[in-house]
Amino acid sequence: MTGTIGYYVHHHGDGHRQRAIAIALQAPDRFVLLGTGLAGRTEGLACIELPDDRPVGTAVFDGADGAGPRPQAILYAPTHHQGVRERVARITSWIVAARPALMVVDVSIEVAMLSRLAATPTVYVRQMGLRTDPAHLDAFRGAQAVLCPFAERLDDPEVEDWIRAKTLYAPGLTATTPARPIRKDVVLIVMGKGGAVVEGDRIADCARAHPYLQWRLAGAISAIKNPPPNLFQMGWRASLADEIATAGVVVGGAGNGLVSAVLAADRPFVCLPEARPFDEQMAMGRALEAAGAAVVHPGWPDDDQWPVLLQEAAAQQPTGRRGLHDPDGGARTAQRLMALADGFSHAACGDNILHEVMP
Repeated sequence: MTGTIGYYVHHHGDGHRQRAIAIALQAPDRFVLLGTGLAGRTEGLACIELPDDRPVGTAVFDGADGAGPRPQAILYAPTHHQGVRERVARITSWIVAARPALMVVDVSIEVAMLSRLAATPTVYVRQMGLRTDPAHLDAFRGAQAVLCPFAERLDDPEVEDWIRAKTLYAPGLTATTPARPIRKDVVLIVMGKGGAVVEGDRIADCARAHPYLQWRLAGAISAIKNPPPNLFQMGWRASLADEIATAGVVVGGAGNGLVSAVLAADRPFVCLPEARPFDEQMAMGRALEAAGAAVVHPGWPDDDQWPVLLQEAAAQQPTGRRGLHDPDGGARTAQRLMALADGFSHAACGDNILHEVMP
């Protein structure tokens, strides 16, 4: 027996959507994506567009609902929010109609709880950072499995054994880019959607101070009034795979999407962790540094710090990062999820299906 697998995609940042697509494209007839802002952005995969649950009139979403007291089992549940009401109704209506065999939740404590209340088994995506609050622990307990989009070697050593025992480590949810000629003089700076916009003029000053380098910028970076000739601002792009593959050094935050893409392309990395809930980017930065897979710097570097950071990153041995990527990660993860959906036990699937390429 085969059944539909729902994949809930959170709208904060873009890594959740990228992971969902990487997995679901392995079996397009099995997966349906659910989320806000997905229409036209799923590479042809079936999707259910959900009403927005973010506070009305709020430019920056910080995850706070302003609702006052709430049960320990939930983190975000604003009151008197019509979007939330319609969102819950849309999800449960789809569950009733589609009768999914499994719901992957990436990420939302509330959607995981809602799915379980609607008689649907869940797989909960666990990101970096130590999540020991009651709400997350309940989501982990209630899930058939916990999915981590990174290598086991990067996981926090303080994660409890019972959580690790039901965790599926899934590195490689970014396609490996074919070899490209490397441009050693190119510094590619990539800033994701989930944080503050980086001041472009500050990077321009740095580019002027180091004219022997070509600076290419992508993502959340403000417009530059008078860019120097060695700086090119690309804005948002659907894919940066080629840019990452050819860069001498990549610079950016510690979000799973960028980290996975850098590891897939096997490029030197200067990691600038950004503030995120549960210190997830700080945790990723520490893990990458311990593995010898990145040079990590807290905060934005001063102009005179760039040469040392770039040289240190370029000098790192590639062995530190190569053990952290699985080129078949998307296919392996899809296979494990389909096995769970089809009713095979965790043991029958084989515990090593996602581990066999990892050290």
